[in-house]
This record gives sequence, C-alpha cells and structure tokens, in this order.
Amino acid sequence: MKSRKKSEVKLLCYILLVGISFLMLFPFFWMVRSAFMTNREIMTMPIQWFPSHYDLENFKEAFTKAPFGRYFLNSAVIVAFNLVGSVLSASFIAFGFERLKFRGRNLWFALLLSTMMIPYTVLMIPQFLIWQAVGGYNTFYPLIIPCFFGSAFNVFLVKQFYSGIPKEYDEAALVDGANYFIIYSRIIVPMSKPALCSVGVFTFMNTWNDFMGPLLYLDDRKLKTVSLALQNFMGQHTSDWNLMMAVATVITIPMIAVYFMAQKYFIEGITFSGLKG
Repeated sequence: MKSRKKSEVKLLCYILLVGISFLMLFPFFWMVRSAFMTNREIMTMPIQWFPSHYDLENFKEAFTKAPFGRYFLNSAVIVAFNLVGSVLSASFIAFGFERLKFRGRNLWFALLLSTMMIPYTVLMIPQFLIWQAVGGYNTFYPLIIPCFFGSAFNVFLVKQFYSGIPKEYDEAALVDGANYFIIYSRIIVPMSKPALCSVGVFTFMNTWNDFMGPLLYLDDRKLKTVSLALQNFMGQHTSDWNLMMAVATVITIPMIAVYFMAQKYFIEGITFSGLKG
C-alpha cells in the first residue's frame, strides 16, 4: 500500500510539473509561432496554432527596417565586459571575505549585503548626475565600469561556494611557499567553476535584458542596445505583430543558448552555494 501510495504521489507530481512547464513554455511557443505568421494569421479566429508555411520573410523585413545588427553588437560588447568584470570582482572580493582574516571582516560583509536593500530607483538620479559630471553620459562607461567593483549578490553567491572548499588546500599551499594570490588564482578559482558560471549566467541575463540603464545613459541611436531598440521598434510598428515577434525571437535566442551551454555548472553552482553558510 505504501509503495502504491508513493507511486501515485510521484505520478501526481510529474503531472503537476508537466502542467507548470507547459504554462511556462506557452508564451515562448506563441512568440516563435507568431514570428513565422502574417498579421492576418495571428489575428484569425478560431486560433491558428501553426503557420501555413515557414520562411524568414518576417525576420528579413524586421532587420531591414532597423539596424539590429548594430544593436546586437552594442549589447554583445557591454555583455562581454560585464561578464569579465563581474566574474573577476565577485571571485576576488569573495576570496578576501572568506579566506582572509582581517579586522572588521563581518561588519564590512554585512555592510556589503545591506546594499542589496537599497532600491535602484533611489540611486538612479545620483548616479546619473555623477556620470554626467565626469563625461560618461552617452557612452558605454556607466554600463560597464560598475561591474568591476563587485555586486553584493554575486559576492555572496561565490563566498557561499568558497565556504565549501576545505581550507586545508590553503594551508598546504602556504607551507609550500605560495602566497594568497597564487592560492586564489591556481587553487580556488579553478575549483569554483560552477559558482563563477552561475555568476556569468546571471550577469548575461541581467545585462542582455537591461532596459533602464541604456535608457538613462544612451542617447545616440548608434549606441542603443537590443532591449532599448526593441522598445523603440514596438513603438514604431505597433500593428506589425509578426515583425515584433520575429525580433523578440532573435533577441531571446542568445539567452537560451547561454543557459543550455552552462546548464550543468549553473545548477551545480546554485545548489552548492545555497546549501552552504
């Protein structure tokens, strides 16, 4: 009876998970399906679930009406610098908090975590005025430089992972004459690929989807990112649903590709970082 009950519960869980997965994937299916349709097919009643034919006309037309190639390049540049800066800063700062002993370490770490409680809307105007004063307005600098100074969430995530690495590695390396920089670069970082990969995935998604940052600091049309360009494109082609879906589909592809490429390390990093502490 117990075995049968467990099987029924497991079956119910699987059915529930399949249903939730369907609900989560349905908007993506609707977007991709609409990207290959004409406006008439999208609006037809009863609902036409699949396009009558598959071609790339919507994609070609959308990319000729706006220079999305340039916007993709802009976003790629910003994302690349953010990935490097976020991984370097998070790994380096987390190493200091977790492996080094210094006066006031817990206090400084608590202050770092407290910055996550400050709403971004409170910081927008002061940060904008500072960047404008130093000549950073209408450049990529405000969207790139801050990531090299660390993010509280990323530092916390990596520090939690570091806490699971035995400190005997550090002690053995110190006995062999290594300094803390060698321990960081040759021992801790190579063992922390899952956590750093998780930081990279979060950084990629947040930067690629960032709308408020480019909206505040980028005025030149040539500097726009894909998220900002998509919003402008939607304003100019409010009735061209097929074109908007085509652009949205192309913009979504890099995020899906990055997640599936880093899925193994990403899940492992989240799991181990969440269990420690």
